[in-house]
Amino acid sequence: MAPVTLPSAAESTDRTAVVDLGLKPLSPTQLAWRRFRRHKMAMAGLATLVLLTLYTSLGGMLWSRGYCAPIRATLSGEAWANCNDTSLKLQPPSREHPFGTDVIGRDIFARTIYGGQISLLIGITATILEVLLGTAVGSLAAYHGGWVDSLLMRFTEAMLTIPSLFLLIVTAKFFGGRLPDVILFGRELTGSVLVIILIIGATSWMYLARIVRANVLSLREMDYVAAARALGVSNARIIITHLLPNTFAPIIVSATLGVAGAILSEAYVSFFGLGVQVPTASWGNMLESAYKYLESAPWLWFFPGMFILLTVLSINFVGDGLRDAFDPRTR
Repeated sequence: MAPVTLPSAAESTDRTAVVDLGLKPLSPTQLAWRRFRRHKMAMAGLATLVLLTLYTSLGGMLWSRGYCAPIRATLSGEAWANCNDTSLKLQPPSREHPFGTDVIGRDIFARTIYGGQISLLIGITATILEVLLGTAVGSLAAYHGGWVDSLLMRFTEAMLTIPSLFLLIVTAKFFGGRLPDVILFGRELTGSVLVIILIIGATSWMYLARIVRANVLSLREMDYVAAARALGVSNARIIITHLLPNTFAPIIVSATLGVAGAILSEAYVSFFGLGVQVPTASWGNMLESAYKYLESAPWLWFFPGMFILLTVLSINFVGDGLRDAFDPRTR
């Protein structure tokens, strides 16, 4: 009688799920989404981020602008956040002003809306720059190897020795007030915003570059890469279409965490008065103007601080969920 070979536990489970439930095999993306949905804190963070995005993008439509009624015909958009009435200064939260008013009578609710747009804009654009630089350096170093790898990695290690926060403070101090205003995504921003984006993005790509390099070093020895070379595919196309898509998981995880880091860095320098300059509002410079009123007017720091805390925590939770979701060893 021929011996009977039993299937492994994993094969038995997969086949039972497919046969008994009549399910089609899931794609890697569907498996990652299923793992992500099971991460409760990641789902809570994603929901919080969606609510924060809706708040900063649509909150202005819900905000009552009645207290600026005498000049409301001449104001629109961000100008409402800078509308002031000194007779209403340091008013506690009320029905008319849900988050209270600041030292010159500006509505805190409105300023958290438009300040949130600036903070999120800095975080996202700085992270895009970080991802572009880190991915390019890491993939080129790993794919070409030799002197290219040595040169790029030594440059990366040199960049790691530069204290990014110190450089950000010095650069913001040097260029603060010297650059003209710029229009970015329909918003008029002070030149200091552009400096912050460039410095944060240019000093935070090194860890991502090393992660991408490690992944590409293992992927470039795969058979499909050798087959692409044999067919005469260019190096740029191999990197873009074959190597980087298989390195997408660590890139997306690093990007989510990079947004949180950029928002915190902007808050640091703005708290010192060297970041986003008035009249442009950000959650960071709102904290800078509130530290003198920690006890007498706690609403000045509580609401922008709460939004920074919620945003950073939510992004970190989403990053943790993405890390687990893209891990092929997670069951």
